[in-house]
Amino acid sequence: MAILLVPGFMLDADLWRDVVPALDEFGPAIHADLSRDNMIPAMAQRALEEAPSRFVLVGFSMGGYVAREMVRQAGDRIAALVLIATSARGDSDVQRQRKAAIAGETGGVAFKGLSRSAVQSSLHPNNAGRADIIERIQAAGHRLGGDVFRRQSLIERRDEREELTTIRCPSLVIAGDKDQLRSRDEALELHHGIAGSTLEIIENTGHMIPMEAPERLATHIRTWLEQQRLP
Repeated sequence: MAILLVPGFMLDADLWRDVVPALDEFGPAIHADLSRDNMIPAMAQRALEEAPSRFVLVGFSMGGYVAREMVRQAGDRIAALVLIATSARGDSDVQRQRKAAIAGETGGVAFKGLSRSAVQSSLHPNNAGRADIIERIQAAGHRLGGDVFRRQSLIERRDEREELTTIRCPSLVIAGDKDQLRSRDEALELHHGIAGSTLEIIENTGHMIPMEAPERLATHIRTWLEQQRLP
């Protein structure tokens, strides 16, 4: 068995740096690369092509959309599914307007990285001053660069709430109690829509759970996976 980890918007394998060591008993960690495609189905297909025949799938934020698409494309290969700080809702009107503005920008607009204020909005208020987390998130943005920022900013997220009933594998939904980007209601929609799923709320965290509370996140995942008695 292996664990395939799918990052979120403008993030890479470093997102999971402090989580992976606590999960090594479940097999090697494999990191999905979302930097090369401009549609969620293509991201999912690429990740499946680079994954082993069967694995535990963990998706964070935008990676949750990719993870659910992977289940749709190859559900028989997914031993268990973990969805962290994500949603099944489609783009809002505000998000569509923002994408239209980005699509209309000329090629001469230089990417300057993720702003400090944008990064802070993804964190719990108690963590908004943590330079270590802010710098890690900004560093990932710089590694990925402007082309990836544009591609990922324009990705369409469609409403999947009516399709959640098709997910049959054991599923765990995890949310931060003070996530300003994804609401508690969105986590509940996932939990209620996926039959037999488990919901865990991690206290004193914002959206960036793998960086804000890696030990507690790993403990929730490890405990739940042990309960599933995977072969």
